[in-house]
Amino acid sequence: MGVTRELPPTPDGIQISRRPKARPGDIRTLARVQQSAPPSPKVAQVKGQICGDPALQGIVVGRVTAGLSACGIDNAVRVQSVRGVKLSTSALMDCNTATAVRTWVDKGLLPVVGNYGGGVSGLQIAGSYACRTRNHVKGARISEHGKGHAIDIAAIRLRDGSTLSVLNDWGKGKKGRILKASHAAGCQIFGTTLGPESDAQHRNHFHFDTAPRSRGVGYCR
Repeated sequence: MGVTRELPPTPDGIQISRRPKARPGDIRTLARVQQSAPPSPKVAQVKGQICGDPALQGIVVGRVTAGLSACGIDNAVRVQSVRGVKLSTSALMDCNTATAVRTWVDKGLLPVVGNYGGGVSGLQIAGSYACRTRNHVKGARISEHGKGHAIDIAAIRLRDGSTLSVLNDWGKGKKGRILKASHAAGCQIFGTTLGPESDAQHRNHFHFDTAPRSRGVGYCR
C-alpha cells in the first residue's frame, strides 16, 4: 500500500492533504446520482409583480424619507396596475395599502361595474404619497398620504372610452349608482373611505386609506 504524501503548509499555516484521484467507477456512480436527483424547486415570479402579488404590477422603490419626520414610507412601491386595471399615473404607497387597493378592485370595483361600458380599463388617480397635512391645513396632523397609506381616485375609465367621474356623475343615474356602490365597498376594506358627501375637499374624488381605527371599525362617509 502506497503512502499518502502531504503538501507543504500554505502561507496561513493550513495543512492540505493530497486527495486520491477518483476512479472511473466513482465517476460513473456520481453521474448517476446527479442525474437522478430532483431539480431544485423554483419560485414562480411574474415579471413586474410587487408585494409578492402577481395582480399588483409596478416598481419596488424602498425607503422614502422626507423633511418632516412624521412623513415617509419604509418599504414603498409604485403601483402601475391592479388586476390588469391600469392607473393613470403610478401611485406611491406601502404594500399594505397596495393590497387593500387590490382587494377593492377585486370585490368592490370589477363586480360592481361588470360589463357596463365594456368593463373597467383604468383608474384616474388624483393622489397618492405626498408629505402634507390633512386637507393641506396648516398646523393640522400629517395626512395618511404622507405615510404611504392613501390613494385618491377621481374617475373609473371604461373600455368603450367613457368614464365614471366622481365629480360629474355622482348621484346621477346608472353611473352614479355604480360610483356609490364602489364607494360603499371601500368602507368594508379601508380604514377611511371618503367621497363627495363627506366634505367639499372630496367632492371630486374617493379617498381611501389604511389608517388603523379603534376597535377595527373604519370611518366611512
